[in-house]
Amino acid sequence: MRLFRYLDRAGVVRLGRVDGAEQRWEVEGALMGVWRDVGRPAEVAQWLAPLEPAAILCIGLNYRDHAAETGQALPERPVLFMKNPGAVVGHEGGIVLAPGFVARPEVDYEGELAVIIGRAARDVTVAGALAHVFGYTVANDVSARRVQRDGGGGQWVRGKSFDTFCPLGPWMVTADEVGDPQALRLCTRLNGETMQEGSTANMVFSVAELIADLSQGMTLLPGTVILTGTPAGVGFVRTPRVFLRPGDRVEVSIEGVGLLANDVVAA
Repeated sequence: MRLFRYLDRAGVVRLGRVDGAEQRWEVEGALMGVWRDVGRPAEVAQWLAPLEPAAILCIGLNYRDHAAETGQALPERPVLFMKNPGAVVGHEGGIVLAPGFVARPEVDYEGELAVIIGRAARDVTVAGALAHVFGYTVANDVSARRVQRDGGGGQWVRGKSFDTFCPLGPWMVTADEVGDPQALRLCTRLNGETMQEGSTANMVFSVAELIADLSQGMTLLPGTVILTGTPAGVGFVRTPRVFLRPGDRVEVSIEGVGLLANDVVAA
């Protein structure tokens, strides 16, 4: 099932689903609970992120090829940081370049698979971890590289958490429809040019391993979003470097999950 949130023409937040014929229908009820069809098409005036996250946990260096392109060793444990939930924006929302007080922020893209926790998880095993997943969506871990490097006292949160720096969408796909999260192709395109292309099979730590590790002594609440890392091809390691500019369009597609598209706008 593909479920989404949107604003209708009156500016009211509503829920919808996409059927097998790619038609969008309005539903009412709870996004991760009981809902029902209301029998009319969803009139989407603006896409919203599929949910308002309880928390956004992010994993760095979780693709072997990305670690290699940055010249770093594979991590022995998941590299955890967080993004501010206020950074979330939906499909077709603008990525606003970092505010004016940041000189040359060097904003980069990172296409990622996002995991949505549907049932509270604490101290779970790898074998039982995926039972806590409600579904998946597409994410872009937008990053102000200069701030990530120099503006956070050695921590990454600041450079990752500016408003609109966490596009999610266009919908969430329930776990039963996705199947094996370690067998998905991911592609990031910038103005139509492929920049990242990889497979979730290349993760250092699988989705199940991430959930099991993160849940040790720390409850993952329903609505927690886990960004699982990005494959090779990010802008800051390219020669010459590639950073986002006003007028750019970034598209991240994940097999069986969806295509997330966002235009870049000036602060």
